[in-house]
Formats: sequence, structure tokens, C-alpha cells
Amino acid sequence: MRKATIQDVLDKNGIMVIDGSMSTALEALGADNSSSLWTAAALAEQPELVKQVHLDYFRAGADCGITCSYQATIPGLMAHGYSNDEAEKIIADSVRIFLDAREEWWNKEGRAAGRAYPVCLAGIGPYGAYLADGSEYRGNYGVSDRTLYDFHRRRMEILAETGADVLLIETQPSLNEVLIEAGIAEDIGADYWISFSCRDGMRINEGDFIRDCAAALSEGHPGLKMIGVNCSKPEYITSLIHELRNASDIPVGVYPNSGFVYDPETKTWTVPDGQPDFGTYALNYMKAGASAVGGCCTTNADHIKQVTEVRDKYVASGAASLGYKGYK
Repeated sequence: MRKATIQDVLDKNGIMVIDGSMSTALEALGADNSSSLWTAAALAEQPELVKQVHLDYFRAGADCGITCSYQATIPGLMAHGYSNDEAEKIIADSVRIFLDAREEWWNKEGRAAGRAYPVCLAGIGPYGAYLADGSEYRGNYGVSDRTLYDFHRRRMEILAETGADVLLIETQPSLNEVLIEAGIAEDIGADYWISFSCRDGMRINEGDFIRDCAAALSEGHPGLKMIGVNCSKPEYITSLIHELRNASDIPVGVYPNSGFVYDPETKTWTVPDGQPDFGTYALNYMKAGASAVGGCCTTNADHIKQVTEVRDKYVASGAASLGYKGYK
């Protein structure tokens, strides 16, 4: 099986385009994400929709994609009636579906278009995502390190063994949990990427300064290929990029939420007055030194097209070759 690396994409394209929200795209295709399994419900019962989401993001310009495994955990799936073996298979299927979509798109479209071979990022949510109570935006779960280790270990092994190129340890509110997950990734010999969820332009959701998190990860973690932020407000991201870049030489990847605001009365999403379009945000992140840019909650293929167009123009201008140097 062909291996894709983050560095190969960066060498080819200068900046990597990440895909967008899985949940928003699945809902647009008719999936029901209302249970505590969230997107893992479609993974288990409607895998053809998950494959379609991956294909749509490749066609929008994504150079990498995130598997539908964020909410797919062994205890979470077993609580919905699946056996342990069935749960493990569903988790592995998230990678298989991505790899199948990648080969189909690559052979039909990608290779001939001169695109980068997409990187398979295995989405790994925090323990708080399994709790399905918003804890991924708070941290401080009140459980032991052993509980966190046991929760993450087998899923990470399955995702790596099934063929994911990189373990994407994402939406992480807690440095302590991240260090446990990073230790597992190092132990199993997997390349990985750490992405925090943040409460403002300087701190992760549990309260630590993100610069301190980057410093803690910058030594003794040879498998760490990228660090960054996701599932956070787009207006926080430029500051967070600067904080990360000042604390570490690890490449930075960011994929914030769209910035849309939900109105529970009308059950609609609206764009706040005066908010820049997503392409403008993306350009600012690239200028700040991000090596990879994409979208998280309420983003879709149109947002990723904006990121791709901005990236192509920015790289063609030669500005991207300056990288972070102008912001040191």
C-alpha cells in the first residue's frame, strides 16, 4: 500500500489543504447525527455516505482527509449494542473507507490532474468526546491517567494497523491527555499530529497556555509531525499560530470552525455581521505561518474550495516561500 506523508504534500504544494467537517457534510447527505455516536452512526450504518464525503473534499482541493473515527470508540459503540469485535471492525472501517475513496479518486481524477497524493489522517477524539457532554471543550474529566491510557490505546493501534498515514489526535482540551496519547503513538511507532481545542487566542480549553503545550511536545516526540488547533473560533487562530511558532519548530496545522452562529429558535446558522469570508481567514493563517489550513465544525466543501484557491494564489505569489521567517 502506498504511504502518503505530510512532508511530501508540503514539498509539492507549499501549504497543505485540510478537509472540512465530517458531521456537516454527512447531515447534508441525509445522515442523522443526533445520537451519542454522532458521526460514528453513519460510519457503522451508512458507510457509503462517509465515502462520498471524502470524495467531495478531494474534489474541493483537500490534500489530506480525516477519517470518520472521531466518535468511534470501543466503549461508545458497545454501549449502542455492538460487540467488542464489531466495534473494532467499525473503527478499522473508517480507515478502509478513506483508503478506498482515495484510490478511486486518485485513479480517476487526482493523478491526471497532477494533485498531491492525499494523506490519511485517522481522527482520534479526546476522552471527553466519548462522554458526549461537551467535555472536549472543558477537559478536567476527573479520571485517572490509566483510564485515559486504556481508553485510547486499542483504538490508536487499530487505526495505525489498518493503514492510516498519520494519527490525528484532535480537538484536545488537555495537555495531560495529549502527553498520554503521544506516548502511545511513540510506543506503537506511528506518525502523529496533535491538535488542541482552545478557549481564546492563547490558551487551550483546560487552561494551559498553548505555547507551554508546544514546548512540552517539542522534545522527545520524534513521531510528532504537526501541531495545531481545531474546533475553535476562527478569530482566535492567528494569535494561536504565533504562540505555537514562537514555542516550537514543529509545523503548524489549523482548521477552525466556520464562525457561524446557531439560533436555537429558528434552528438555523447565520454569519455574524462583519465576519470575513473563510478564504480571508485562511489567507491570514497562511501569512501567520500555518503549514496546513482547513475547516472544522459547520464548514463544507465550499469552504475548502476557498482555502484551496487562496493557497494556490498565495503560493504562486512566492510569499509562501518566506514561511514563518517574516513573523519571528
